[in-house]
Parts: sequence; structure tokens; C-alpha cells
Amino acid sequence: MTRRTHRTVRSTVRFRNLAAASVMLCAALALSACSSSDSNGEAVPQTSSASPTSSASEDPTEVAKKEAIAAYQGYWRQMERLYADRSGAGADLGKYAASAALKNAEADAKHAHERGRINIGAVTVIAPTVTKFDAEGGMPNATISSCLDVSKWQTVDAETKKPVSLPSNRLTKYLIVSVVEKRSQGWRVIRDEPQGKSC
Repeated sequence: MTRRTHRTVRSTVRFRNLAAASVMLCAALALSACSSSDSNGEAVPQTSSASPTSSASEDPTEVAKKEAIAAYQGYWRQMERLYADRSGAGADLGKYAASAALKNAEADAKHAHERGRINIGAVTVIAPTVTKFDAEGGMPNATISSCLDVSKWQTVDAETKKPVSLPSNRLTKYLIVSVVEKRSQGWRVIRDEPQGKSC
């Protein structure tokens, strides 16, 4: 056997040994990733944790608060639609509001539309927080405090879309306190009370 042939054989053997070691290492790593040993030294499969908390174990009160806030945010999305359309056909405020909140919003929007005004743009609900929650009685309810930013919700002429002149001292970001009640159909805003304070 020549020296070159001997060197080639040795390189081939070394390559095979490295490949075999790599395969064994990968297999060992795969096994260790899938299982661990218990106190008796037996392999115990590990369960993956998709999230630190699951909805099944979440506090029902916290779930209800999140639902109330989601309904309140949905209420303002529908308010945008209600005020933007003179016919009111594009909004379904009844899915998110009831009682005084629904009646007042519909009456105010109707009054604005009769004067030839609509609102375009968006309302931003900042930091909605449940400040009071009552689960007693037939209808759980939550009091939500938030900062309402209407600076990008512009009142314009319905025909020309030109901005309507409004008082220069009006608040465009203000505190608002709302009461949301859980009914058989879901959470509904029943009162919406601006506090007359900037935020």
C-alpha cells in the first residue's frame, strides 16, 4: 500500500468516526430535549408550556373585566360609524350599548345629522381601566375609567366635508367614566359620563 493510499484510508475512517459521533450526539440531544429523569432515574416525558396562563385557569373576574373593556372599545367603534353616516345604516350600536347610553348617542347623532353635520376620523380610548366591578345580583357590572381622545374625530359638513367651526376651548382629550353591564346578550354600555377634565 502506498503512502498516499494509506493516508486516504485513514482520512476515510476518521470521517466515518466523526459522522457516527455526530449522529449519536444528535440522537442524545433529541432524547434529552424530549425527556428528563425523575428521582428514580427513569425517563419522564416533558410537557410543553404554550403559555404561562391558560384561559381555563384564569380568574373569572379578570376575564369578565377584559370582556367589559372589549365591549366598551367596540361601543366607540360603532359610535364612529353612527356619527359618520347620516342614515345611521352603517352602525349597530345596539350590540354594544343599551339604556341611557344608547338613547343619548342615537339622539345626539340624529341632532347632528339634522344640522347637516357628520364626524369623520377616529376616537382613541386611552388606558381603559375597570375601577369598580360588581358581580352580585342578576347583572354583573363594571365601571370603566378612561381618557378619550377625540382630536382626530372631526366634525365636518355632511355635503362639503369641510370642517365645522367649534369652540376653541373645547376639550379634545378628557376623562370619561362609563358603566358597562352584562346582559343576556352580552356586555352593554349603559352610561357614558364625560368628567369635564382634561387628561
